[in-house]
Amino acid sequence: MKHIKVADLMTDEVVSVAPDTAFKDVAKLLAQYGVSGLPVLDDEDRVVGVVSQTDILAHAAPDPHPADETTRPAGPPTAGDVMSAPAVTVHAEETAAEAARLMTRRGIERLPVVDEEDRLVGIVTRRDLLRLFVRPDSEIRRRVTDEVLTEVLGVPAGDIDVHVVDGCVTLDGHVERRSQLTALLGLVERLDGVVAVASHVGARTDDTLAAHAGHARDAQPW
Repeated sequence: MKHIKVADLMTDEVVSVAPDTAFKDVAKLLAQYGVSGLPVLDDEDRVVGVVSQTDILAHAAPDPHPADETTRPAGPPTAGDVMSAPAVTVHAEETAAEAARLMTRRGIERLPVVDEEDRLVGIVTRRDLLRLFVRPDSEIRRRVTDEVLTEVLGVPAGDIDVHVVDGCVTLDGHVERRSQLTALLGLVERLDGVVAVASHVGARTDDTLAAHAGHARDAQPW
């Protein structure tokens, strides 16, 4: 089944800075474009870090325990001095669900999107990923019917009624084998845009009993 890729949701026009961009210029860009962070690129457009509002504020706040003067960088601070590195990035071909899990795990709002050589190609935000959950109900129903039931499970048309309301999928009907039920639920739950699944699907035959019996025979000592 086709899953939504990061490339399908990302913005490809990205404001970025270089490591030697002045601290004040970084702050101005964040305010001007209303973004929470900017990727920091080297001379070959590779992402070497991310400078965020948090980094700016942390640097601007007075340090109650200042470091030794000899360890402080000389001259005005730059993006390279305050950025978070290494940057947390995602590849354009990864799924949107993988990007969402990465954002949640790392507690970040946006991810620079990179190609196979780690060069910047776009950026994806939490707001972009929220678009996954506003998929039209008609599209979700079509994917359940065409991709899950017909293409993957081979369930004849009309054996299962599919109803979708606000991303909540309700299934009614029968499949041929009981072993198909677990696969059916798992596949529908993983579809982009599905919020919840309620299944009232039964099975005409219980092929799991035969499987259990086979395992039991295999376990008998000779």
